[in-house]
Amino acid sequence: MGASVTRVTSTIVTTETKQYAGPGGRADDGQAGGGRPVIGISSYAEQASWGVWDTATVLLPRRYADSVVAAGGIPVLLPPFPGIEETVVRLDGLILAGGGDIDPAEFGAQPDPQTTSIRPDRDAAELALASAALERGLAFLGICRGLQVLNVARGGSLHQHLPDLVGHDGHSPVSGGYGSHPVRVAPDSRLAGVLGHPGPQVEIPVPTHHHQAVDRLGEGLIATAWTADGVIEAVEFAAAEPNGPGRNGSGFALAVQWHPEAGQDQRLFRALVAAASRLQRA
Repeated sequence: MGASVTRVTSTIVTTETKQYAGPGGRADDGQAGGGRPVIGISSYAEQASWGVWDTATVLLPRRYADSVVAAGGIPVLLPPFPGIEETVVRLDGLILAGGGDIDPAEFGAQPDPQTTSIRPDRDAAELALASAALERGLAFLGICRGLQVLNVARGGSLHQHLPDLVGHDGHSPVSGGYGSHPVRVAPDSRLAGVLGHPGPQVEIPVPTHHHQAVDRLGEGLIATAWTADGVIEAVEFAAAEPNGPGRNGSGFALAVQWHPEAGQDQRLFRALVAAASRLQRA
């Protein structure tokens, strides 16, 4: 009998996830390697309305989960609750999703007037998730805010309002939507390999919506993509080798400032799920 499926906002729960047979409690459908890799995605805790309801909600734009499913993984939403980092022992990969601004106190700065939508509970949960995922060696992908969380978790800092730095709104040109701008990708970087451009330096268009970005790079991070105005658009964790930093390192830990879930190019999600599958089989 086929697995029954219940769709909940932007994640998918199937009867396959109820079968636990492998080490670490990962889902096992009887296939070699333990079935599809489980990818945790950090989520929002917000007030939300639908139908006759208006209540406190854990939610996430559906594009993230759809992208994981299309890449062959099983998405699981991770709410911003204390102790959520303990889930890394049950995951094969982690996505830190986009969202509001990080509290500048987390990187030793005073808040800029343009810094908004701070959620201390989400900051604490995602900083802990980032550190735990890197320590365990999970396949890791940070998206927009996720790149910023990774940088702060590694001791880096942020520019709090890019228009004051670069003199334009090109990084977030559309309210409630995504603009587009080209990014220059470092040749021979892991990102260049994922995007199919391992040779000479190339530019690619990406969906963009952010007003903050990396200032001082965190420990162990290497910048691997930039916009024409010099803003860092991607970083890689230098310690992401197959045998580290955790016991079963996936060798895949990178983050981008743009929103691949909002575009047509899904290679970052496919690379994440492929790396998670390798970790699952280790």
